[in-house]
Amino acid sequence: MTTTQDVRAGDGAGRASGAARSPRGSRVRWRQLMAFKGASLTFPFLAGFTLFVIVPVAMGLGESVFAMRSAGLGFGEATVEFVGLEHFISGFQDPVFWGGMLRVFLYACVMVPLTQVLSLIAALLLDAARRRVAARFRILLLLPYMVPGIVATLIWIYLYSPVVGPITGTLALVGIEPNFYSAELVWVSIGNLALWSALGFNMLILYGGLQSVPHEIFEAARLDGASELRLAVSIKVPFVRGPLVLTSLLSIIGTLQLFDQPLFFRSVTPETITKDFTPAMMIYNQAFQVGNLNYATALSIILALVVGIASALIYHATNKEEKE
Repeated sequence: MTTTQDVRAGDGAGRASGAARSPRGSRVRWRQLMAFKGASLTFPFLAGFTLFVIVPVAMGLGESVFAMRSAGLGFGEATVEFVGLEHFISGFQDPVFWGGMLRVFLYACVMVPLTQVLSLIAALLLDAARRRVAARFRILLLLPYMVPGIVATLIWIYLYSPVVGPITGTLALVGIEPNFYSAELVWVSIGNLALWSALGFNMLILYGGLQSVPHEIFEAARLDGASELRLAVSIKVPFVRGPLVLTSLLSIIGTLQLFDQPLFFRSVTPETITKDFTPAMMIYNQAFQVGNLNYATALSIILALVVGIASALIYHATNKEEKE
């Protein structure tokens, strides 16, 4: 037989257990709310990524499986036909496209390591200098990166000019008369422009990585008799391996998509730089000169695949070295 005291005791125990569970449940809800607030900060990026990356890629895939066909020797009304993977097969078999890909690949094999080495040297020199001196030179080295690519290309085309350019005239005083637009030097001219533009940006990322290295390590190494060169090679460089991988990936992506520099150089040396000189130039020509937008879209997707595979291989190789 249940008494009134038993009922009251049971109610008190229930309220006590509920009170014990309540704080835990509120903590779980609070954590979920904080997690949602943190995730909400990524919504603008996800919206932009979806609108400007995923949607265009999906539209490009849709365009690449169709083709405009005209009847009557090209004089009839054009119709849209589904061709499936025909454009992709043609792109993978196109020797002109892969010839341009080989050019930028060989160019990347020289330019990417050279840019990284010079950027790393500049960052190490700035890190070894006094803070006030480093701040001044950091701004000077970063100025070329702030110049838009098209403007920078026009500036260097003027500087290379054999008629009004100061570089050719200055070298002529010592008996050197180079033609920066010739087939032998055009890649050097483009590479010098790319190096001038990218050096400051890569240097800034590497310099930021060097600033995060604990200075106690340097003091301990100096007490052990390590020279500044030994500090740079054995301590500083390993600490900036991550930023080096990042700048290398960005350089590879930018190099394989080389477009604006050779396009503007073509205006002054069309006999050296053809309309299909690089993959990006060929895509531009197919889309806006030939008018074959569907084939150009397929080539764009192939180029994106090549860039993605190259970036993944470099990232995997560098990650493997770090683990070892």
